[in-house]
Amino acid sequence: MDKRRPPKKSSVRLAAALFAALLAAAPLLIALTEPAAAQERRTLFDVLFGGKKVERPDSSRKTRRSGSAQSSNVVRVPEPEAVDKLENARVVLVVGDFLADGLSEGLVSAYTQSPGIRIVSSTSGSSGLVRDDYYDWPGSIGQIIEDEKPSVVIVMVGSNDRQQLLVEGSREKVRSAKWAEEYEARVGRLVKAVRDRGLPLFWVGLPSFKSSSMSNDMLAFNDIYRNSVEAAGGQFVDIWDGFVDENGAFSSVGPDMNGQRVRLRGSDGINLTRDGKRKIAFYVERPLNRLLGSAVGAGVASLGLEPLAPLEIAPDEIPEVTRTSPVALGGAELDGGDSLLGAPGMQLKREARTAGERLSMEGIAPPAKEGRADNFSAPPYAAVPGAPADATETTTSIKE
Repeated sequence: MDKRRPPKKSSVRLAAALFAALLAAAPLLIALTEPAAAQERRTLFDVLFGGKKVERPDSSRKTRRSGSAQSSNVVRVPEPEAVDKLENARVVLVVGDFLADGLSEGLVSAYTQSPGIRIVSSTSGSSGLVRDDYYDWPGSIGQIIEDEKPSVVIVMVGSNDRQQLLVEGSREKVRSAKWAEEYEARVGRLVKAVRDRGLPLFWVGLPSFKSSSMSNDMLAFNDIYRNSVEAAGGQFVDIWDGFVDENGAFSSVGPDMNGQRVRLRGSDGINLTRDGKRKIAFYVERPLNRLLGSAVGAGVASLGLEPLAPLEIAPDEIPEVTRTSPVALGGAELDGGDSLLGAPGMQLKREARTAGERLSMEGIAPPAKEGRADNFSAPPYAAVPGAPADATETTTSIKE
């Protein structure tokens, strides 16, 4: 019978030391291998002898953001191709300062496919009606009209006119009494120079600006333009509401001609963007199209080169207004409470026309139909032959 040797003491001691070392290192191994709160918890058995493998997310994977989130939501409609203009196309002359230059660009885009309309721009960016030593619009407009031979004249000027005005050798402050009087006279001379030549005139008002004081001056200028132009038979085009917010304050962004929210003004709060120029032209298009008529259509090229009919601005048709005196909402006379019911004045006298009205108003019944059951107007019985004339019709039961 074989006898096994007892294990050596050194081997037993080595195994005991190894086991003690594993027990001491177990908490550290658990802390290092424990996943986040969202991952599965592992036991001491799994740490010592291996367990279910936990998949870790790939740290090299990166989330990419879509570039469309930073792109604009505004859908740009491609510009239509320009068509050749007719030889007898109507010339629309645009004059004024840098805003008028932007207006002309917008009109060129608007009528790019209208062969019967040609936009001609004759502008000076820094010009105005105050510095006539720099550019004299009332004195220059006549020669421009002779050179271009326009069918319509559009004026947009005044954004550079917040300057002192030289009146009788002295400089007057902006919007002072003498300043306003002289400025209105210069506006009138420019309007007269156009209207005396029998041309339709459109004067485009000024928009708001970032500076509140400048916006206030522009409002005052617009009143002068409107009064002078309408008195001479021209038409004033008001664009103010298109460049302010719902509170009437300046806004650099707003809806374009298609209703999309876009930037209309530059960062300086003065200059116009491409959308802003197109929006001003959109305000002018409606009255201008009404004046130009068939010349706006794309098919006007098929009409030949016959001269088009002369243009005339039709006077505004103002309907006659029937005015009434103001009435207090709490007054008794509003609902007739100041008159008694049944009073003579409350009853309207009218003539009875129908049978029902004669019965209810005059008490006259309609004639009965002969032979009908409701006919109670039957003739009396005929007299008995041989009876006395004074005999009364009585029954035998009550005859005496």
